Amino acid sequence: MPVRSSERHRARLQALEILYQRDITGVSARRIMEEGTYSLENGEPDEFCRSLVEGVESDIEQLDELIGTTSQHWSVSRMPLVDRNILRVATYELLNMLDTPASVAINEAVELAKVYGGEDSSKFVNGVLGKIAEEHRNEE
Repeated sequence: MPVRSSERHRARLQALEILYQRDITGVSARRIMEEGTYSLENGEPDEFCRSLVEGVESDIEQLDELIGTTSQHWSVSRMPLVDRNILRVATYELLNMLDTPASVAINEAVELAKVYGGEDSSKFVNGVLGKIAEEHRNEE
């Protein structure tokens, strides 16, 4: 199992990087993946990464609306790019990849926020995702 979880962690990190690149450059994530203009530091994106990226990009308006209404007093456009994309990936995973326990999706997002976000990012991400999971998943 550790191999699978480390592969998924790498895939989530790659999805975050590609979606961050999308926000910075304005180039669609699909095009970034097709043209291979993403970082190869972690190898080629696997199927899990691709499904996260494509899912987030296709559902981005709905994801942003949910994130925005859940994160009281914070519009998605005002959020730091890293936090915004961590929340998008994890929210997509919570809503659409029901084989992943909510606690795993949230923990992975919090860990990414600790490493790549600001000082309070992990607490913010944890709070928003906890509310989303509570309202939209009934498993734990």
